[in-house]
Amino acid sequence: MKPAFSEWLIANRPLIFFIYGLAFFILGLSIALQLRRTSRLNLARSLPWLAGFGFLHGFNEWGDLFLPIQQPFLAPPFYDLLRTIQLILLATSFASLFQFGIELMRPLPNHWRWIRFVPCLTLFIWFLGPFWLGLVFVQDYAIWHNITNTLARYLLCVPGSFLSSYALFRQGRKQIRPLQIKHIERMLGLSAGALLAYGVLGGMIVPQSPFFPANLINVNSFEAIFILPPPVFRSATGLLLAITIIRALEVFEVETQRLVLQMEENLVISNERERIARDLHDGALQQIYAAGLLAQSLRKQADGALAENLDRLIIVINQGIEQLRRFLSQGQIEVQTVELIPALELIFDDTRRFIQIETHWDTPSSPSLIPEQINHLTAFTREAVSNAIRHAHSDRLEVRLECQEEHLKLTIRDFGQGLPQYPEMGYGLRNMRDRARLLGGELAIESSPQKGTTVTLEIPVRGKT
Repeated sequence: MKPAFSEWLIANRPLIFFIYGLAFFILGLSIALQLRRTSRLNLARSLPWLAGFGFLHGFNEWGDLFLPIQQPFLAPPFYDLLRTIQLILLATSFASLFQFGIELMRPLPNHWRWIRFVPCLTLFIWFLGPFWLGLVFVQDYAIWHNITNTLARYLLCVPGSFLSSYALFRQGRKQIRPLQIKHIERMLGLSAGALLAYGVLGGMIVPQSPFFPANLINVNSFEAIFILPPPVFRSATGLLLAITIIRALEVFEVETQRLVLQMEENLVISNERERIARDLHDGALQQIYAAGLLAQSLRKQADGALAENLDRLIIVINQGIEQLRRFLSQGQIEVQTVELIPALELIFDDTRRFIQIETHWDTPSSPSLIPEQINHLTAFTREAVSNAIRHAHSDRLEVRLECQEEHLKLTIRDFGQGLPQYPEMGYGLRNMRDRARLLGGELAIESSPQKGTTVTLEIPVRGKT
C-alpha cells in the first residue's frame, strides 16, 4: 500500500504545489485588498510586509509547479537561471515575514531600534555569502542550490516565523483583548500557531545538505517518518494562516463601526451641550444679570449696613456670572489647534502660577496630530500636572517631548515625595491609563521618595503626508 500511495503522491505532486502556492497567494491578495491606513492598530501598519510574504512565497511555490513542466523546452542555463530567481524569491519572502514580525513589535525602545534593519542585513549576508560566494566556489549547481535554500530557511524563515508568531500573539493580548473582541483575538492566536508550525515545517525541514542538522533533519527523513511530503503539511499551515488572518482582518470593520458610533455619540453630546449652553445663556444667565442690575439699583438707594450687604450680594452675583461664563466656554471644543506644543503650552501657562515648569521640546517641529489625539494628550497632561501639584508637593516639574519618525514620547517628571508603595488606582490614574489606551500607547510610571515620580507616555504617530 505504501508504494502505491507514494506513486499517487508523485503523480499529484503538481496539485500539491498548486494548492501550496495558492494558499499563500490568497493570503497576500486578501491582505492587499483590505489594507487600512487609518487604523490605530499596529497590525494595520505591519500588514503590507505579510502581504509581500504571501505574494512572494506563492510565486516561489508555483515555480516548483511550472518549472519542471517547462524544463524539457528550456536550455539548461536558462532553466538554472529561473531556478536561481526562484531561490531569490524564497529568501525575499522570508525576509518580508521577518520584517513583518519586527514591525508588529513597534514602537521599539530607542536602544532596540536597530533591530528594524536585521532582516535586510540578514538577507544581504545570505546573498553575499552562500548565494554569491557559493555560486563562485561550489561547482555542482544542485549542491549549491540545496545549501543556499537550506541557509535561507535557517537564517530567515526560522527567526521570521517565530518572531511573527510571538508578535501576533502579543498583538492579540495587548491591543485586541482591551477591545473585547474575543473571536478576533482567537483568530490571531490561531494565526500565531500557524506561523509557529510553518517555522518548523518550512524553516527546519530543509533539503538534504552535507552539514548538521540538515544532514539529519531534512525532507527525506521527514518523508520516511510521516510518508507525506513536507509541502502537504506546509499547505495546511498556509491555508490555516490565510483563513485566520482573513478572519482577523474583520477587526478593521469592527474598529470602523465603533468609530462611526463614537462620532454619532459625540455629535449627540455636542448638540446637547450647545442646547444646554443656549438655555443657560438665554434663561438662567439673563435672570442673574437682571438680579445683579436690581441689586445695583437698590444699592444706590441704601446706606449703612444694608449698603454693605448689598455690596457683598453684588460681588457674589458677579462671581456667579463669571463661573457660568467659564462653564459655557468649557462646554465648547476643548482644543482649537492641531499643533501639540501650543496646546500643551496653554496648560503650562496657566499652571506656572502654582509650580515652576521646565519644558524641553526635542522635536524639529510640532508633531501634526488629529484633534482627537490632541484632546487625549492635553487631558492626559492636565491630569499628570494636577496630580503632581496636589499630591507630590514638588516645587518644579520637568516636561520633555520627543518625536522621532512614527514615535512620540511625552515625559512628565516631578521632584516630590513620590507615590505610596501600594498606590490606590484612583480616578486620575485610571483616566490616564484610559487615555494611553485610546491613543494606542504605552504608559509607564516610575516613583521613589528620593527621585519623585516620572510619568512616560509613548504613542505611535504617523508622519506628515
